[in-house]
Amino acid sequence: MSKMMRKVMSKTPLFNFILIILLLPLVSCRVDKDDKNTLRFPLTESISTIDPVNGYDSVSMSVIYQGYEQLFEYHYLRKPLKLVPLLAEEMPQVSDDGLTYTIKIKEGVQYHDHPAFNGQPRFVEAQDFINQIKRLAFTPYRSNGWWLFDGRVVGLNKFRKEVGSDFDKLLSTDVDGLKAIDKRTLQIKLIAPYPQMLNALAMSFTSPMPAEVIKKETFLDELIGTGPYKLDKWFRGSKLFMSRFDKYHKSFYPGKGDRFAHSKNLLTDAGKRIPFIDKIEFHIIKEAQTRWLQFMSGKLDFLRVPKDNYHSLVSPSGELTEDFRDKNITLDIFSSFTYWWFSFNMKDPIVGTNKNLRLAIAHAVNVEKYIKTFTNNIGLKANSIYPPGIPGYDPSRKLPYSYNVEKAKEYLRKAGYPDGKGLPTLVYDTRASSTTQRQRAELLKQDLEKIGIKMKIQLNTFPAFLKKSKEGKLQIWLDGWTLDYPDSENVLQLLTTKNQAPGPNVSNYSNSDFDKKFESIKVMNDSDEKYLLMSQVEDIVLEDLPWVLLYYSRDYIVYHNRLKNFRYNDLVVNKVKYLRLK
Repeated sequence: MSKMMRKVMSKTPLFNFILIILLLPLVSCRVDKDDKNTLRFPLTESISTIDPVNGYDSVSMSVIYQGYEQLFEYHYLRKPLKLVPLLAEEMPQVSDDGLTYTIKIKEGVQYHDHPAFNGQPRFVEAQDFINQIKRLAFTPYRSNGWWLFDGRVVGLNKFRKEVGSDFDKLLSTDVDGLKAIDKRTLQIKLIAPYPQMLNALAMSFTSPMPAEVIKKETFLDELIGTGPYKLDKWFRGSKLFMSRFDKYHKSFYPGKGDRFAHSKNLLTDAGKRIPFIDKIEFHIIKEAQTRWLQFMSGKLDFLRVPKDNYHSLVSPSGELTEDFRDKNITLDIFSSFTYWWFSFNMKDPIVGTNKNLRLAIAHAVNVEKYIKTFTNNIGLKANSIYPPGIPGYDPSRKLPYSYNVEKAKEYLRKAGYPDGKGLPTLVYDTRASSTTQRQRAELLKQDLEKIGIKMKIQLNTFPAFLKKSKEGKLQIWLDGWTLDYPDSENVLQLLTTKNQAPGPNVSNYSNSDFDKKFESIKVMNDSDEKYLLMSQVEDIVLEDLPWVLLYYSRDYIVYHNRLKNFRYNDLVVNKVKYLRLK
């Protein structure tokens, strides 16, 4: 870490404390009359896409899920998570062999207005879901969601091969396993049972798409969905505005909830028609302290607590301090399905081909210091490639590496680079250009310098980072994952060979034994047999070391008390429709 970086970090807590004291009188959450029913939603990075064929980062999905909908969704007020119908009229009929899904589509669901509809209302049809699954298979789109259906639907891989890059064939070519029985009945035939099929149909990748609007390129600035909010304006890199869709189909706030919902008084609006909020303003604010100041001045409605503000906000007992409670601010702590690691590009000729070098780096990383520095010890040190909360996670699992400078030096010698001699400078790409991302990079650089490894930090915007990852142009970087659904398959698909970049396996890891076992796991229901295979594939991954695991996240969220019905869950992304402002 540079001298200047250490100096800035050493002054941050005092500087923030002074700012907080000065700002406390301002936090009355005064809202202009015109903005009274407008939600101010913070985004930490630029939006890379609003096309559901490729939206697979948390920033883009924060927008996509408010405008697009899927057949199923997760119940807002239930844990463990429970799938319920959204655009489906009811839960599907599934054949006894688990291969055929028949789904009735909700009647009267209208798309947002679009010139292609010639001023007429366009209602959702079964064929629209087929169109979107075809889009996932269309190779020029390079969809992040293709893995969901690759090798699963009868005739879909054949379709992908036959159509190739010929756009004219995209809509005209049929898929044997995808049929619109009638306008409101969709049938999907699988090659083999797929226990996570309904989870897949709850992901934004499967949002219906009318044929009239599909074009050769992915959507750059259009959002043509059925969701409660429609796109108004998008100022790239700055703000995005959405407003209530007046023709939104009849949907209602949940009538039941779990113990948390009852204890937090989240059922006041039970059974009432949603959405409640008129407008959403997405504010792209990359610096954590700028976001904090915006929240403190009432210009943002909620915020994940920045690391530098934690101690001024939270008492030693883990509760919100009295000063902040008096200012009508609430703190909630939520478990998360998000976790982090350092990733290696396994196709890289330096780090990907030299396991001893990767072991040297793994032993050089001071994970405890990393967690303390960037999470205030809120993060839970990772012990597995699986996160807590999914069936089969083993809390007693131990990693085959830990912080040990002497061992790191020994592995570096075995790698052929004693004290780093002869080793080219490694390149670490940041996920973004924010101060926090630079600090994360500097801390790793400092750890590696202790054993003689030189590291260059390459700063990126978030969209540029995502582009590099899809193109396989990274060497070492901070990676992370928020589960789409609580099952090991959603983790392991990040490591299977056929999902290599541009797919979600951006580390380009490949192991034939892993692939074989994964094919078995992904068609299995939860059982001891499945958990045994999960453990075996984890052994393989930890032995090969494509990742250096860091920590599991926990989320400390603050929000102004004008925001009602707020419940954070990183798997329930379409949450705005349930929120109310007072």
